[in-house]
Amino acid sequence: MAIQASYGLASAKAARKSVMTMPYFVLIYDTVANFVERRQPHREAHLALVDAAHRDGSLVLAGALKPADGALLLLRTDDMAAVEAFARRDPYVINGLVTSWRVREWNVVVGEGAIPR
Repeated sequence: MAIQASYGLASAKAARKSVMTMPYFVLIYDTVANFVERRQPHREAHLALVDAAHRDGSLVLAGALKPADGALLLLRTDDMAAVEAFARRDPYVINGLVTSWRVREWNVVVGEGAIPR
């Protein structure tokens, strides 16, 4: 959920509060052997997907793990179904470069969006 500059002050405050209560989700990918070499034909389409999700505010961070046997994506959205839909649209998943994936809700205890304690 991105905050639009055209919102009025009251709307912007409500939107910020909504974002602050929105949960984080971790999307974890396990990838094929030789992932770095095998991803090349699908990399541009994958990056277009992640760039669009980052622009709309749902994707916070993303990247491959080292060694390159997986990836981790941190998303902030209203529900897990949106994260699952994102994974199903990912060209890496569609083309078999991701051997398995899972979504976990993440309870943040320190930093932006931390749950009250």
